[in-house]
Amino acid sequence: MTSNVAPTQPVRVILERTPHEEPDAEPQRQLRTVKWGLLPAWSKDRKMASKLINARSESVTEKPSFRSSASKRRAIIPATGYYEWMKSEAGSKIPYFLHGEDDILAMAGLYELWPDPELPEDDPNKWVWTCTVLTRPASDSLGHIHDRSPLILPESFWEHWLDPNLTDKGEVQAMINSVPEPHLEPYEVSTAVNSPRNNDPSLLEPIAGPA
Repeated sequence: MTSNVAPTQPVRVILERTPHEEPDAEPQRQLRTVKWGLLPAWSKDRKMASKLINARSESVTEKPSFRSSASKRRAIIPATGYYEWMKSEAGSKIPYFLHGEDDILAMAGLYELWPDPELPEDDPNKWVWTCTVLTRPASDSLGHIHDRSPLILPESFWEHWLDPNLTDKGEVQAMINSVPEPHLEPYEVSTAVNSPRNNDPSLLEPIAGPA
């Protein structure tokens, strides 16, 4: 398990999808490795991915970059927690690790398949799998660290969120709006997390008390 993932790097996602070779089959739950940073199917190249690592949950069903995925290609991105940076009074950014009561957080995400125009149709790498993380306004208890936080799905939401038969954007937005605020605990960690080249469990060790 990685301890430090940066945008455009591979992440694991859980999704439900009908097998391409069996279009009449029931959707199957899958664990896939995809790249973090959504590439809409209409993107001309890969450059857009770095700009679409997050999607605002309040408008995700309306934004052209996300609305198709929000209706048809939703995913769960499992994580033990996430890093966020708080700006100090001196202007420096202090990294924190935020985690929940459970071992794993289920972050709401979207996934997309982008056809690489430089590869032939029969190339096994023709379709590039990518994802984005939905965010929401941070709760009062976390707002002093950052004004946004990932949309964390309680277990009771998992089945409905992954259901590929749920395609009505109004119902999707209503479900998003009904997700309760998460109970997360932050603690300060080493500035070594600022570089994705650093990736070992010691990055998760607290260096001070809770924020």
